[in-house]
Amino acid sequence: MNVPLLDLKAQYATLREQIEPAVREVFNTQYFILGPNVTACEEAIAEYSQCADAVGVSSGTDALLMALMVEGIGPGDEVITTPYTFFATAGSVARVGAKPVFVDIDPVTFNINPELIEKKITAKTRAIIPVHLYGQMADMDPIMAIARKHHLVVIEDAAQAIGAEYRDRRAGSIGDYGCFSFFPSKNLGGAGDGGAIVVSDASKGERLRCFRNHGSEPKYYHRFIGGNFRLDALQAVVVNIKLPHLDEWSTARQANACRYDRLFEEAGLTPDYISLPSHPHGEGAKNEKGIRHIFNQYVIRTEHRDDLRAYLTEQKIGNEIYYPVPLHLQECFAELGYRVGDLPESERAANETLALPIYPELTDEQAEYVVHCIASFCGD
Repeated sequence: MNVPLLDLKAQYATLREQIEPAVREVFNTQYFILGPNVTACEEAIAEYSQCADAVGVSSGTDALLMALMVEGIGPGDEVITTPYTFFATAGSVARVGAKPVFVDIDPVTFNINPELIEKKITAKTRAIIPVHLYGQMADMDPIMAIARKHHLVVIEDAAQAIGAEYRDRRAGSIGDYGCFSFFPSKNLGGAGDGGAIVVSDASKGERLRCFRNHGSEPKYYHRFIGGNFRLDALQAVVVNIKLPHLDEWSTARQANACRYDRLFEEAGLTPDYISLPSHPHGEGAKNEKGIRHIFNQYVIRTEHRDDLRAYLTEQKIGNEIYYPVPLHLQECFAELGYRVGDLPESERAANETLALPIYPELTDEQAEYVVHCIASFCGD
């Protein structure tokens, strides 16, 4: 059996009759840059995320970059974040000339550990970027308390977490800025690169719109040095068509996660052979903290990760390592002076984690095959 890590064709087949006419209409109007389709997408994203405003941008990376630029963060400043995330998080900090300061993760959620943040704050610290990894939000209340105490900006990297919740609040709605990605593999994916910044303070939206268009308002009059960070209309119409289906897809992902949990437990693989992700159980489930995990990834842990990965690949089961080298040990950040052992939980996660197929269209037979193959590997 062939089980891909992600099957975007299956999703597209259900929406083809909506998407193709909408895309043709964009070509018919020739209105590709910003315009009514982008405005409609922004309004829908803001409402869905329980925020005052949303600003469509060219990618999730540019969303982070623009939030930093708008806050004037640059050379001489420090930004606290996690080393266990996609490169764009810390890369955006470095691109504005600021210094990434890494804080280790909670080994259960893989998100930044709030208990370790305050000791890393200095007179140069300007912001905290918590990442809501794999579709589960970071522990935001203590993070916000620390940020307010020290007058720091909070930029939520919610690229993997649109629709996730923490104490019944949506991803992106708690910090000063929330940054989403519409990369095709995300739970809400476009037909290419795209993203959005959401804000609860509506006044920030106006400034963000100016920045994304070279700091120009009105045209040819430049208030700031911004950039070309605009979301194009083709991406906006695709995202807007998909958004009404997002909760249904998230529920399917949650159901798939619960099915995996049950199958792994029935196979006797936990906890001796593998560790499962921590999450609320049941359809649309939230735990006592009002946490809703939307499973951009379903990630297991095992000390035999590399051998298991090779075996699953032989069995035609899609899998991926998110992420094999934590950012503090990346070559491009060598000048920051981190060494192996400095952030042990991030390093352990990088050596032990493996993502399995979790897309909404995953069938019972496919999930059973995945678990059967892992059980066969562990039995050997």
